[in-house]
Amino acid sequence: MGKIEWAMWANEQALASGLILLTGGIVGVAGQFRGWEFAAYAVAAGCVVCLLEIPRSKRAKGTSVERTGQYCFTVCVKASDRDEEYYVRAFYTPLICVPGGFMLATVLGCVCLGIASLIYLAAAIRGEHWEPILPRKDVRKPVAESIKNPPQNPPPRPPPEMRRKPAKELESSAYDNPIAVTDE
Repeated sequence: MGKIEWAMWANEQALASGLILLTGGIVGVAGQFRGWEFAAYAVAAGCVVCLLEIPRSKRAKGTSVERTGQYCFTVCVKASDRDEEYYVRAFYTPLICVPGGFMLATVLGCVCLGIASLIYLAAAIRGEHWEPILPRKDVRKPVAESIKNPPQNPPPRPPPEMRRKPAKELESSAYDNPIAVTDE
């Protein structure tokens, strides 16, 4: 079996946690619950976490699939050098979620962010690091002659040396038809 890439798990967990925190904050603010200020903070924190977690990291195998619209967020995360390290992510995620723990509507998002920070810590200890998925420049190979000139006859095609040659290509044939009508 292959090696587990903990950072991929942590990224998915943190993104889902940010959405849960955002949703809980919206519920807390809309319901005007007691301590709704914490819910307002949770809305802002959920947005920040989601924006930072949208870009996926390149996998070690290289089989990464980027999320739709990830490129602009990747550039922003790449610009902040410290966010590329998983130790930084492991310590800022619990700090972000602490104020949300004081309200029932946002507790689930905070717990999920705490779990994501533990997974990021495991990824950092194992030596994983964030590497952006950038668009690669495709180098086109020259088109082969056989593709430029498609086959003329339908399949199955015999090998070139076994094919019948058109009469134009045959200059003299080994067999002369005596019955052939000639215009003489």
